Amino acid sequence: MNFGFFEILTLVGSLGFFIYGMKIMSEGIQKLAGSKMRNILGAITNNKFAGIFTGFFTTSVIQSSSATTVMIVSFVNAGLLSLRQAIGVIMGANIGTTVTAFLVLGLGFGKLSLATYSLPLIAIGLPLIFFKKDSLNSLGDFIIGFALLFMGLEALKKSVPSFDEGGFYELIEPLTGSGIFSVIIFVFIGTFVTILVQSSSAAMALTLVLCTKGLPFEFAAAIVLGENIGTTVTANIAAIIGNIHAKRAALAHLIFNLFGVIWMIILFNFFIENIEEFVKLNSEWFPFDNSSKQSIENSTIQWSLALFHLTFNILNTLLLVWFVENIEKIVTRVIYSKVEEDEIFQLKYFSNTTLSSEFSILEVRTELLKFIKITSKMNSFLKSLILETDKRKFSKILQKIKQYEEITDRIEGEVSEYLSKVNETESTQKTNEEIKSILSIINDLESIGDSYYSISKLIQRKSENNIYFVPIQRNNILKMIEKVENLFTQLKKYVGDTDVKTSKIIKKEKMEINKLHYELKKEHLINISNNKYSIKSGVIYSDVLSGLENITNNIIDVRDSIN
Repeated sequence: MNFGFFEILTLVGSLGFFIYGMKIMSEGIQKLAGSKMRNILGAITNNKFAGIFTGFFTTSVIQSSSATTVMIVSFVNAGLLSLRQAIGVIMGANIGTTVTAFLVLGLGFGKLSLATYSLPLIAIGLPLIFFKKDSLNSLGDFIIGFALLFMGLEALKKSVPSFDEGGFYELIEPLTGSGIFSVIIFVFIGTFVTILVQSSSAAMALTLVLCTKGLPFEFAAAIVLGENIGTTVTANIAAIIGNIHAKRAALAHLIFNLFGVIWMIILFNFFIENIEEFVKLNSEWFPFDNSSKQSIENSTIQWSLALFHLTFNILNTLLLVWFVENIEKIVTRVIYSKVEEDEIFQLKYFSNTTLSSEFSILEVRTELLKFIKITSKMNSFLKSLILETDKRKFSKILQKIKQYEEITDRIEGEVSEYLSKVNETESTQKTNEEIKSILSIINDLESIGDSYYSISKLIQRKSENNIYFVPIQRNNILKMIEKVENLFTQLKKYVGDTDVKTSKIIKKEKMEINKLHYELKKEHLINISNNKYSIKSGVIYSDVLSGLENITNNIIDVRDSIN
């Protein structure tokens, strides 16, 4: 077979066909079950094994470890998962990704390939994508993607040349005679291919096809090990634009897979010999293609490869699950925090499983100060937003305010859920009153987060529509922001000591803000009538001032609820 430029394009096109089918299928099922998957991920506890099962289940359902790991990274970025929780889910996702190989083998390499039914499947799925109902539309995408995946696999099988037909064999032959070093070379090949195609599933499918063309089992297994490293690149790319916690989660993924590959290379020969022997001795367990002696040999290698992939990931998880805390420490040291705001994204509450009412309330109260610090940070972000003229920096500040607002939502939900569990236990009248007080506080703090986000959207709209504040408007807003900052400072102090003197200062500050707002509103109406600035900027200006006064009222409510 002459494997020239046209044949290379055909091979790449076939691989693209498979990847596109996988993409459409994965996106379809994510739309069908994505929100439920996100809810499952969001409900993960600190139980490592629960996290592993969740990662396995999610990846098995949506058929994309990349989608799962990117989702995990985004959750860590938003503060919805801790680093320790994320590591457990990533371990489970690694096991879940092995399901693809069994799916492809069972339905794509048997006597009757599913590719035979691909066109009828597309005929069923096509009408569904025109329905207005989202669930039917997504089901149509899934069915069409599923069909395209196996059509792509069939095209891939035809476009890959046999190793005994020259070309390919001549290319790899010099790499096969160096023992363990040859294994390491093929690990690098697997890593490179996976990075190139950005899909471990596609790389695995290609490897399974190569097994039918004469690729020896040991080198196919080495390529699979490389795919495990290559698949971590997707999460690391996703983490580039994330915060420090997202980068740590992505690095943990890389360390987990890299360490697994290292110990497997040490035991490589022992492992592959036993895996292949096991498949041969238990061939009745696997749906072999028995049409010819060559087909039996190919099926043995393919099922051995799938089993090797599964066994490796399970053993690697069972080995490293006991070292999650160590992995966490390593990535924390490698990607260390440069500023305090990096760490404030993660709150460390509610780790205890045996709920003592009094202790639990105390634990929650220690976290309230963190919650207040988060909302006060949003005040400083707003100040920066008003003053910023660089569009790129302006967008970054907007994104920060949005992230912090999402964190306030999450904190309110977690605290409420936690306190409801505490309330179910035997508790005193005092504890019940404290629970009501805390619920009121977190509701007000979450409202403050919403207010800052709403104000940021007003400033964004002003910028997008080329509406400008004149100096007097900008200075007055900054004056209000400064007053609110003083109020936050006193509130943080009051949470620590509940001193009567501090409480009076807060009340005095609040009255000054209300007075300032009243005076600025009067001045605003005069300025509008004298055409000192446009009505459009005046409307936004007035809304910003009102938003800041609402924040002031919420701060006072927080103070009143603290007892």
